[in-house]
Amino acid sequence: MPFQPIVIVRCPKCNKPVYAAEEVLAAGKKWHKQCFACSLCRRSLESTNVTDHDGQIFCKGCYGRKFGPKGVGHGVGAGCLSMDTGEHLSGQSGQGGSDV
Repeated sequence: MPFQPIVIVRCPKCNKPVYAAEEVLAAGKKWHKQCFACSLCRRSLESTNVTDHDGQIFCKGCYGRKFGPKGVGHGVGAGCLSMDTGEHLSGQSGQGGSDV
């Protein structure tokens, strides 16, 4: 029986070794509990509210704002109406005009 070296699994976010006591499995990878947070808002994630895109993980709210449909008429009912302008995602203000 040939010797097989121990495979050290590394966290995709911090690239440090992930040990069994601190691992969270999501998006086909093992993460540290403290690294398992949304890439935009840094909110701690759970298996029920995580979504991945190109190796990054997001909460469902940030994923929808960043990669979801844009424009008028996308959504379901009045529950989708929001005053969020997406300012924190693009760095541009949603207010137009000038102050007088």
